[in-house]
Amino acid sequence: MGGCVGRYWEGWEDTQSRGSSRNGGRGGRNEPLKKDRPKWKSDYPMTEGQLRSKRDEFWDTAPAFEGRKEIWDALKAAAVALECNDHELAQAIVDGASITLPHGTLTECYDELGNRYQLPVYCLAPPVNLISERSDEDPSDSPEPPVAPKKEFQLKVRLSTGKDLRLSASMADTIGQLKKQLQAQEDIDATHQRWFFSGKLLTDKTRLQDTKIQKDFVIQVIVNPQALRAPKPSPTSSE
Repeated sequence: MGGCVGRYWEGWEDTQSRGSSRNGGRGGRNEPLKKDRPKWKSDYPMTEGQLRSKRDEFWDTAPAFEGRKEIWDALKAAAVALECNDHELAQAIVDGASITLPHGTLTECYDELGNRYQLPVYCLAPPVNLISERSDEDPSDSPEPPVAPKKEFQLKVRLSTGKDLRLSASMADTIGQLKKQLQAQEDIDATHQRWFFSGKLLTDKTRLQDTKIQKDFVIQVIVNPQALRAPKPSPTSSE
């Protein structure tokens, strides 16, 4: 929680010496505030945001039903100080507001008029099963591992026309991608190419790494003869 010291201390420093020997509550018993924070477990794993929302809801609604607002403000300030491990400040706030602690905790306390106040444990300490929220801007977050660069090599390809050539490829490339590269390089339509390796037809979605091809192996490409035929000249209109 941010802002552990500051506005909650204002207004209490000039009264911290009052009320330390007062009597109040049931039977006049008053214990010093304990340093140990309560340990509790939520019914479900709770995030830091859910805990803050739950606390805000309590502090917004509790003063509307019972007790005095200035006492609720003092209890909130003391709870914040305790969570920031500032026990002396929390004790000073409690004493300054003349709050009696029969059991030495803020879970049950009384003001000087005998009004009873009860704070839930979730306002005093986070649960043991609290889930930390990781911010995208948190520099402590470990960055995602960088994508390894593709290791390219020269893939040997032998066309059915008898021509041998090489394509720049990586093991992650698909046959469909390599067909387009061959089309750009040799002007052979990808739909007219059939790729074979070890006598097996390779589909467009097959990746090179799936073929277990080695660096010096050769892939056979059967080219449809229609792709090699020169286009017929367009007929001219007779005059």
